[in-house]
Amino acid sequence: MGLVAGVCVVLPSTPASAAPADLVIDYDCYDVGNAYSIAKYAPVRLRTRLTFATDLVVGGALDLKWSIAYKDGSRFSSPGYYAKGAQMNVLGNAQITGAWQGVLQPTGATTIANGLRMDDPLALPAGIADPGQITRAGVIKIEPKDIVVDFAPPDGEATVNNGNDDDNPRNHTITYNGAWTEFNDRLSSEHHVHNDYHETAQQGASAELKFIGTGVQYIGPHDREGGPVKVYLDGAQRAEVDPSRDANDDPVNEVRNGGFTLWESPQDLAYGEHTIKIENGSTSKAWLDAFRVTTNTSKVPTDFHRASCKLVSAPVAVEVTVRDKPGTSPTQSPSGSPSASPSATPTQTPTGTTTTPGNNNGNHNNNGNQTTADRLVSVHGNTTVTATPTAKTSTGPTATTYIAAQVKKTPSGGVPSGQAPEPSRQPYALMAGGGVLLLGSAAGGLAMRRRRAAHAGNLR
Repeated sequence: MGLVAGVCVVLPSTPASAAPADLVIDYDCYDVGNAYSIAKYAPVRLRTRLTFATDLVVGGALDLKWSIAYKDGSRFSSPGYYAKGAQMNVLGNAQITGAWQGVLQPTGATTIANGLRMDDPLALPAGIADPGQITRAGVIKIEPKDIVVDFAPPDGEATVNNGNDDDNPRNHTITYNGAWTEFNDRLSSEHHVHNDYHETAQQGASAELKFIGTGVQYIGPHDREGGPVKVYLDGAQRAEVDPSRDANDDPVNEVRNGGFTLWESPQDLAYGEHTIKIENGSTSKAWLDAFRVTTNTSKVPTDFHRASCKLVSAPVAVEVTVRDKPGTSPTQSPSGSPSASPSATPTQTPTGTTTTPGNNNGNHNNNGNQTTADRLVSVHGNTTVTATPTAKTSTGPTATTYIAAQVKKTPSGGVPSGQAPEPSRQPYALMAGGGVLLLGSAAGGLAMRRRRAAHAGNLR
């Protein structure tokens, strides 16, 4: 059968997001020992595709999306004759281990719009899903397991009539024993099912039907020429009816007035295979128009038509890292600001799996010891790795912390403050400014003395 379960995981080049896990898994489906399983022509081969996001955070959902389709020409088939409205239900299983454990069981269903005949192919739901709430951070491993497929018949009635294959699906026909005459294309005013019926005047002539359901009715005409008819259910006589008399046991004056329910099985009939038989109890005429099979789905065991689907190849698992919500508990440096270690850059292992130093990914980093049955693909979301300094406990006085200078060389006589002194600058500009100011003052004083002398008549 070869290798048919695989993993296609693409690791992103940037840590902002992670590609979803993509698992292609094939199954072979068989019946569960029931002759009326939908997989009686086993194996029925399915191809499934399981995808889920791998960039996960606490509080989010692990949403398994599992598409399902037939792999080849094999098909689940109808186990009987049913009215429209039957359902196909699929239940998946995904084992969760690691930081949190359990089983996710995605489900899906599809309703069949048309009535079914024996061995009609059954449609599958396009997919199944089950979002699971993530409650805490850690490393989890997701491993797909076996799945089951169930057929649920509809509530209602299905009529099995004499005539061509449209009336009597293969393996669901009425078996006639003795001398019976078939009458077709009767007037619609006679009210026969599909405008036809069977008639016998031979005592002991019988007609029977095997069916699956929770009830059955014997349909025939009222006719004044009729006689007693014995009714058997599962080999035991349950009643005797007379089509020449009405419900009040009064004689009728009718001729082939069809479509009446002459007998109905008990309401507590268990769901499963049953056989109804009618037998002419005299040499008077007896008729059979149809048998009407009824089904109450509340009485149908869940696994009655079940098929069990097994993984064809070795199991496959995906390991996912679930992160805390951003800002929940950031790692702080001694100065109060977050710090990241340059050595925490992700590195590529020889197998191509992305890992980070110091993280053993659930003790699965020893890829050389893994077998084919334990194949593991590690997919990590946007994980931030921070270096956390180890605090030392001091038992003595508080010590002064000295910070090394950031310059290459401290000038002689300088304080080791980590900063170099300003370069030496000569005060030429200041000296020139002072000289100008001095000359200006002398000139001003001389001018003032001349004004005073002129005012005093140039006397000294």
